[in-house]
Amino acid sequence: MEEKRAHQRVPLNVDVTVTPRSGDASTGTAKDISMGGMFIEIESSFDFAQEVSLTCRLPAAEQDLTLPGVVRWVKPRGIGIQFGLLGARETHAIAQIMKH
Repeated sequence: MEEKRAHQRVPLNVDVTVTPRSGDASTGTAKDISMGGMFIEIESSFDFAQEVSLTCRLPAAEQDLTLPGVVRWVKPRGIGIQFGLLGARETHAIAQIMKH
């Protein structure tokens, strides 16, 4: 099977709060990350193309970060998020993870 991802993924195990633009926040676990997005194991259901905010403490960050994103796929065990426009602090924290 041909790999279609534009960015390398790195394993991760970080608690994350997923907050849709309208609706209640849910918690899950980010299981991998790339410069373009992350996979989150989560029990709650989300819709394709739903805009969300992700709040988490990435290993390279000194404080919680809020990452804008869009749901790009939904499976029974989780969701795939594509990041929106990230700030310098968020981009740096992800880049540090990608180095390992």
